[in-house]
Amino acid sequence: MKLGSLKEGGRDGTLIVVSRDLARGVRATGIAPTLQHALEDWSNTAPRLNALSESLNAGDVDGAFDIDLQALAAPLPRAYEFVDGSAYLPHVERVRRARNAEVPASFYTDPLMYQGTSAAFYGPRDPVKVVSEDHGIDLEAEIVVITDDVPMAVMPAQAAGHIQLIGLVNDVSLRNLIPGELAKGFGFLQSKPRSALSPVFVTPDELDDAWRENKVHLPLVTHINGEWFGAPEAGVDMQFDFSQLVAHAAKTRPLSAGTIVGSGTIANEDTSKGASCFAEKRTVETLRDGKPSTPFMRFGDVVRIEMTDRDGRSIFGAIEQRIEPQPLP
Repeated sequence: MKLGSLKEGGRDGTLIVVSRDLARGVRATGIAPTLQHALEDWSNTAPRLNALSESLNAGDVDGAFDIDLQALAAPLPRAYEFVDGSAYLPHVERVRRARNAEVPASFYTDPLMYQGTSAAFYGPRDPVKVVSEDHGIDLEAEIVVITDDVPMAVMPAQAAGHIQLIGLVNDVSLRNLIPGELAKGFGFLQSKPRSALSPVFVTPDELDDAWRENKVHLPLVTHINGEWFGAPEAGVDMQFDFSQLVAHAAKTRPLSAGTIVGSGTIANEDTSKGASCFAEKRTVETLRDGKPSTPFMRFGDVVRIEMTDRDGRSIFGAIEQRIEPQPLP
């Protein structure tokens, strides 16, 4: 099934079930008012939501309506936790090589992860607001999984059973602020503003055999201003699968239902597949030419992130956002 949220009913939106072709929706408030509520009682709500999904896809449900992407909030407009990994080591290796730094051996056995902002997520058509182009505006096209309640110290084999939904994220980064923040030795804050989520989250069975080994085996396609930017294969060169990432996040603390766990920027060894962020593209240029030639994003630029199945049908819907200036108070 596919689940989304309308921009109504308060900060957590209103839960809807969305048809497989992303054309129709129906409110699911008789089952759960919000997706967060549904995840907190998933063993009871999931079967009922699935039954509603089957009726919607069969055209046999009252109250169905045409989907207006502008009316969609993020499926989880806010979440208790958003933890983002960096599971694609070709990206890490290239960035380090460009600055003549070694990749620590631990990076190959212990995932990189940070805790992002989750108090609010942009909807799939909301503009990205930034104070200044000088901050180095970048996208990061990633896959996320959403969990139910995960116990502390869970092992990867058990963690896989706690992955209930899958989606996409544009994990916005302000690259020119990152070096100064990391130099303080205390992690990201100002350099990692709000991110945007795909129009819908889907259950793993919606991916058919593309979901295996706790990875998504499909390309994630990014366009900038209508021009192809990259389509790296998400199932290739992923050092840590999602069960490992969830287990890593839960090593010393339980995870609450509705926790979002990100893959990190998708990148392949094969650079002909393009990039999922400007930092990656600029690093490839630096290694090839001695310096980057592609600027970061500017006001008015539009980013589109989408994943399709083998038949070219959109799975999650597209994140499509314009970069806009944030007026100062």
